Amino acid sequence: MRKFEAAALFGLILSIIISGFVSTRQTGEELERDVFRLHILANSDSEEDQQLKLKVRDKLLILSEEIFSDCMSAEDAKRAAAESLPMLEAEAERVISENGYDYGVKCRIVDMDFDVREYERITMPAGEYTAFRVEIGKACGQNWWCVMYPPLCLPAVTEDVLDSDCFTEEERIVLTEYGSYEVRFKFVELWEKLMNWLASIK
Repeated sequence: MRKFEAAALFGLILSIIISGFVSTRQTGEELERDVFRLHILANSDSEEDQQLKLKVRDKLLILSEEIFSDCMSAEDAKRAAAESLPMLEAEAERVISENGYDYGVKCRIVDMDFDVREYERITMPAGEYTAFRVEIGKACGQNWWCVMYPPLCLPAVTEDVLDSDCFTEEERIVLTEYGSYEVRFKFVELWEKLMNWLASIK
């Protein structure tokens, strides 16, 4: 009888762990779909190139407010950014030129892996996100990132955006209380790495 009770208890614990794992993974996948990130690489790590990167960032964020004004989802934002990509690249080039540099700039929309990143009061879990990527010059310097849509790059609107319909309650909790989910997301990350490894040796 004791063996049966122990097995039942183990099964219950295992089901709870699996349930939490599935729920956490689903929340992470929803976040990956619901945001559109901005990722800028400076020409180098020199102070001048880092300052130039921030000037390009400021210009792109100002333009994004108008471009995304009618967007109701991250998918809308991605389409709007794709349609405006030539203009955004030209504006980035203009900022670079006006500041006395002749660096080239390459803008593109990519799916890329991000580690856990913190910004202001939010923490984005690691995962594969769609990003508006800007490469300045040799793109060998430190990067700058944030969430371009919803506009979490702008501290003044962060609170309003977090309280809006852009995110589910589960997503808001993860963004603002990531510490309580960190172990779960780490488990998800390790599980996915294991699955990818197993797939590669078949």
